[in-house]
Amino acid sequence: MANKQLSLHVVGLTVLVLLLSCFVNYSVSKQIKTYKLTRGKLSVTFTNYGAVMTSLLLPDRHEKQDDVVLGFDTVDAYKNDTTYFGAIVGRVANRIGGAKFELNGQLYKTDPNEGHNTLHGGTKGFGDVTWSVENYVPTSHITFIYHSFDGEEGFPGNVTVKVTYMLIGENKLALKMEAKPLNKPTPINLALHTYWNLHGHNSGDILSHKIQLLAKKITPVDEELIPTGEITSIEGTPYDFLEPREIGSRIHELPGGYDINYVIDGIVGKHLRKAAVVSEKVTGRKMELWTNQPGVQFYTSNLLTSVVGKGNAVYKKYAGLCLETQGFPDSVNHKNFPSQIVNPGESYLHVMLFRFTAH
Repeated sequence: MANKQLSLHVVGLTVLVLLLSCFVNYSVSKQIKTYKLTRGKLSVTFTNYGAVMTSLLLPDRHEKQDDVVLGFDTVDAYKNDTTYFGAIVGRVANRIGGAKFELNGQLYKTDPNEGHNTLHGGTKGFGDVTWSVENYVPTSHITFIYHSFDGEEGFPGNVTVKVTYMLIGENKLALKMEAKPLNKPTPINLALHTYWNLHGHNSGDILSHKIQLLAKKITPVDEELIPTGEITSIEGTPYDFLEPREIGSRIHELPGGYDINYVIDGIVGKHLRKAAVVSEKVTGRKMELWTNQPGVQFYTSNLLTSVVGKGNAVYKKYAGLCLETQGFPDSVNHKNFPSQIVNPGESYLHVMLFRFTAH
């Protein structure tokens, strides 16, 4: 009997050691690291902190490589970042007015991290957590995964979130954002918050970039950048980029710069629609953006104030532009906006496709 008890004790210890080993391995997999995808002359780097895109190297018309996204040299700098450089933001990107919403008769209060409103998921949104790496092939793709818990920043239910960056051919980058609620209905609206400067991240402002936005309408906002609920035409306003023109050509007519959601033309469905085309004349670089989402936030980094970034570059106002494809901001409080509510058993899918050329 004593030998039997000893054997059981040894087995128990062995199981405990194995469980501890699994825990240690899991902890190691959550370490913050950097990852690179490379194919041809396109090279992109990431960190699993915030699933952030930290750099993207592109050739210009003379084959000169430049990093065309703003960012930092160290992961610690991203931890202290208030700009959301390159991050995946959520559970609900953009703003929620009054940091509250009602769902199925219940009032939910979210973290008010911008005055009395919620911005990009709250104080510790998806851009400020450590993701795990589920799959990584350096010449092809990387998949990050995050398990968001019930009550995180005030949002209901457990949600599994996956983000896959994928190289296609030698000049395309695709991004697939997926989410599945596990036990409660919840709003989900993820966005990529990359700041682009096609002349190079350290080259100055983006006012001479030309942009075309394939959208005839916007969702106007109040003084706190919360949508009023209206959907209005851009005709005759500084927001009209149906034909390509320089970003700086009418920016002086706006208080601060561009920071508005455009309603992308066409029918929202399974097919991708072209949302924007950006070009830079000195380098000849051009970027096309396609998506399956109804909106795109055009932001001209109006709030950047001498942020020290990669290679000690100093990023000032208008140093980069953001094109955040998304559901409409504050949709949870506007019934006339496309719903962002996803129920258990349903899936959220957000696709972005970037095509880069230089002529």
